[in-house]
Amino acid sequence: MVVIKSLLVFILAGLCEIGGGYLVWLWLKEDKPVWYGIVGGIILALYGVVATFQPAGFGRVYATYGGIFIVMALIWAWQVDGFRPDKYDLIGAAIALVGVCIIYYAPRQ
Repeated sequence: MVVIKSLLVFILAGLCEIGGGYLVWLWLKEDKPVWYGIVGGIILALYGVVATFQPAGFGRVYATYGGIFIVMALIWAWQVDGFRPDKYDLIGAAIALVGVCIIYYAPRQ
């Protein structure tokens, strides 16, 4: 149950960072209204708060989040922007995900 809870926190953090960043991107790169940027900035700030819900220390949480972010960014690009990940994107994301799961979930004494 602890693993599932932490994965949900990582996913929520990823949605905040990617979603907030995407709104800022739309505002600055695609001439959307300024409120896109404001809402995006608020959501990005929430990402920093959500990450604190993890029980581990800052370094391990952010290292692990980096790998989860890679996977989520590819999924977002595929679902929202129509980007089609190729086999190297998928292999790289899988390697990153396995690595960060070892970092975060390996038993320690």
